[in-house]
Amino acid sequence: MTSVSQERLDPALKERIDQQIASHDVVLYMKGTPKMPQCGFSAKTAGMLDSLLGGNFAAFNVLEDEAIREGIKVYGNWPTIPQLYVKGELLGGCDIITEMFNAGELHEMLGLEKPDRTPPEMEISEKAAAKIREFLAGYPGQFLHFSIASDWDANFNIGPREGHEIATEAAGITILMDLASAQRAKGAKIDWVETVQGEGLKLDLPGAPPPVRQMSPAELQQKMNAGERVLVVDTRSEADRKAHPLEFARALDAGLMAELKEADPNLPLVFLCNVGVSSQAVAEHYRKQGFAEVYNLEGGVQAMLN
Repeated sequence: MTSVSQERLDPALKERIDQQIASHDVVLYMKGTPKMPQCGFSAKTAGMLDSLLGGNFAAFNVLEDEAIREGIKVYGNWPTIPQLYVKGELLGGCDIITEMFNAGELHEMLGLEKPDRTPPEMEISEKAAAKIREFLAGYPGQFLHFSIASDWDANFNIGPREGHEIATEAAGITILMDLASAQRAKGAKIDWVETVQGEGLKLDLPGAPPPVRQMSPAELQQKMNAGERVLVVDTRSEADRKAHPLEFARALDAGLMAELKEADPNLPLVFLCNVGVSSQAVAEHYRKQGFAEVYNLEGGVQAMLN
């Protein structure tokens, strides 16, 4: 049935959207892609779907098509992005999907078992607990909220209890989490550290992907000489690559980015740049995408040339 709002759409555009929504039981309109979202709400929604479906859903990047970006808002009479359709029905945006996810309603709609809402075991050191209690004392009636995004970025916030959260107790402190965060927080340890840069909470997440490791040029050469499986990714500019070409490395261009979205997460990756600084940030990005073995070439190309 065509709604009044859909009658305002260009027929050709409506047909395109009809075909997109019919292409899969689960269709997400978002900014960016599930692997490289370009807004926080899209990242959160795609992360929830990915945790349930392991990537088995269709996603359309509205930033690549202005007609779809504006047309989908008219199509479903919904003013914002992201938007989730399940079996042709618009469920809503990030807030509604989050509520359904935390309540287990989204699992049920997708034909999945209801989620495990067992509170995770966490540890808070006495020093960290004292600092947290001191801070909470200034916000009576508020609680400590802990969130871990799909890329394992973690955040603490202070706010009221909303009702859908999973609560766990550690060192006498109540910690509130959404469902996805609670599942990622298993075994988390929270400490308080003081360094020359300052003081603050230190977080250890056992379930997070391993940290980016440094690899020396000699170690990389040994791996390549031994024929070990490894993909060397060159993050330098085109001009720098031409000045000092590396036949064994692949440029991080659009084609390789697309390949990495579908790549085996156990594929060892080594990122390099001129001096090993900017490639570290790129390596961190791909670590958060779930790759289990990520390296940064220590000293970059300059270290290889010396």
